[in-house]
Amino acid sequence: MHDIQYHSFDDGRRLAFRHCSGSGPAIVFLPGYMSDMDGSKATALFDWAQANGRECLLLDYSGCGRSSGDFADGTLSTWRDEVATLIDAYTCHPAILVGSSMGGWLMLLVGEAIGHRLHTLVGIAAAPDFTEWGIDAAARANLLHGETVYEENPYGPEPTPTHATFWADGQANRRLIGEIALDCPARLLHGQQDNDVPWEISLQLAQALRSTDVHLTLVKDGDHRLSREQDIALLLQTVATI
Repeated sequence: MHDIQYHSFDDGRRLAFRHCSGSGPAIVFLPGYMSDMDGSKATALFDWAQANGRECLLLDYSGCGRSSGDFADGTLSTWRDEVATLIDAYTCHPAILVGSSMGGWLMLLVGEAIGHRLHTLVGIAAAPDFTEWGIDAAARANLLHGETVYEENPYGPEPTPTHATFWADGQANRRLIGEIALDCPARLLHGQQDNDVPWEISLQLAQALRSTDVHLTLVKDGDHRLSREQDIALLLQTVATI
């Protein structure tokens, strides 16, 4: 990762990112909740882009990975603006937004923000509106009172926090409650053995998008991460054929 760069904001935030130039459209990977650009899907996309002379942008949201800030201060709105800023500052072509899990929700918000610079959406176990369907009544009551809710983390020893500010911002940015006014092509990948995000969420997303060019691919034995060798191959094939 010798090619890590940093973008500084006026308020002192420093966002870590990797960028390779090349032909378009530009592949922009949006990690999931509490994830970063070092994951296997992001790395595979970047390596593929470099090998094929394609533009690609990876980044860590503020409070994540190598970027500065406190994760507790992060919200979808903040991260949307960060992604849009980096796309505007560093990419030369329209963007293929590749969003994993929470990143699949964020790609909708970023797509709306960048307007004509949006080329295609690629969702991997996309999780729009998970502050609604992923939070039970007891946790919602605690969040409404400004408390942080902790859940068991299947991917690490530390529990996963949901902060009240993130939850409230998520509720304000729900997109499955109406038509999503995006007309670009969309490719959605989802494992049917996903224990974190029901595959039916991707079906709801496909139906909510205004675009008529929407394909949903279900991987019968795929889990939430879709990071096995065959899953990565499917992702790369999906991006390559756009």
